[in-house]
Amino acid sequence: MQEDTSRDPAPPAHWLSPGDPGYDEARRVWNGMHDRRPAHIARCRTAADVSEALRYAAARGLDVTVRGGGHNVGGSAVADGAVMIDLSPLRTVTVDPVAEVAEAGGGCLLRDLDTATAPYGLACPSGVISHTGLGGLALGGGYGWLARQWGLTCDHILAAEVVLADGTVVEATEESHPELLWALRGGGGNFGVVTRFTLRLRSVGPVRFSMGVYALDEVPHALAAYRKYTERQPLPMHTVGGLKRAGQQEWIPPHLRGKPVLFLIAVWSGDPEDGPARTAELFEEVVPAAHVSHTMSYPQLQALGDESEPKGDRYFIKSCYLDDLSPEAVRRLVEATLDEPSALCSIDFEFLRGAISDVPDEESAFPGRDAPYQVTVESHWTDPDLDEEHIAWARETVARIREFGTGGAYVNYVQEEGDRKASAIYGRGRHARLMAVKKKYDPGNVLRGNLNIRPEGDV
Repeated sequence: MQEDTSRDPAPPAHWLSPGDPGYDEARRVWNGMHDRRPAHIARCRTAADVSEALRYAAARGLDVTVRGGGHNVGGSAVADGAVMIDLSPLRTVTVDPVAEVAEAGGGCLLRDLDTATAPYGLACPSGVISHTGLGGLALGGGYGWLARQWGLTCDHILAAEVVLADGTVVEATEESHPELLWALRGGGGNFGVVTRFTLRLRSVGPVRFSMGVYALDEVPHALAAYRKYTERQPLPMHTVGGLKRAGQQEWIPPHLRGKPVLFLIAVWSGDPEDGPARTAELFEEVVPAAHVSHTMSYPQLQALGDESEPKGDRYFIKSCYLDDLSPEAVRRLVEATLDEPSALCSIDFEFLRGAISDVPDEESAFPGRDAPYQVTVESHWTDPDLDEEHIAWARETVARIREFGTGGAYVNYVQEEGDRKASAIYGRGRHARLMAVKKKYDPGNVLRGNLNIRPEGDV
């Protein structure tokens, strides 16, 4: 017999439901591939609001998703017929400049955090696009320009206010719920709803940004030199490469505009006076066709890529870790670049290690710390009719270089169901520990939208 829900209480007045003004805008996420319609959108301003939403969903038998910044490429923030817990009203940041600590709401964007900390010459290491959500990034890891010098975003979580699946609110610290805190540091976010982060900050002054462009036939020589450079790359230096089509910027030589090229980027976050000389070292052995270099504030650096990743476009991302950027791996990446289905697509890679690999396993759940290189294949387009072509290109590109990989993938870029086997990403020991945390804090697997740690393991 079907339960009679006609007398069930209506959702709170500040929630949004289909047909309400603002509903369609609130349900949209960064990746335009995900056009889904939740039953209700719970606009949460406090931890108590989150508790209310979880209890309402449980009473009605509705699935739950959590939206922080809405930037997750897999679109896990939104699902048809679910209750979306929308944390976007929770964007307050307070800074203690003496203790070098910030408290940030679970709906903050990176730009909210950077804007609050920059006046004190402080920053929390985070991603590279300022409209990324802090919560999703931090819970899944958090690579960025400062990662080699200071570590990942998840390594800077000192404490967190967490609403558990049953609506209980707890504070996860080293003294209280330490296993939950460990899982929140890179475990993917399916253990509770974080409504407030307490974050360690670092001193960051002006940074030096330098970028060179190379014709595609120069790529083998340029990346051979890059490999040698990484062997002596100092901790305050982060270097990134991108294989993509050049734009029409004035600094790019006319014969390379619109053509597949290699961009190499060096970002120096050490002593500002050393910046020009240190970033120039990356380009000494193989001189680029053109080069641009600027000193800027850290928030300016964080916003450099914003316009290239607009909300509402279509994205499909695959990533893998490489043990080396070998000549054969480079050759295959160049081949894939020539096959890029649109001018918006890119193949990016970066040298990691440094402080990322210094963190002991017992301090965080994040896997893959020892990998030297990460490759990120981003298929980016706007026409829904081209979905199949662009998805296939990203898959095929990663398949071309998989034999050079170290295994696993970056948690925040896991988009396909076939890649979502948690034990393969986290490894046996770490996964077993995460399962124990899940069983304690969410035994019913209510929070299962992200890369899912099930209490009973992979199925």
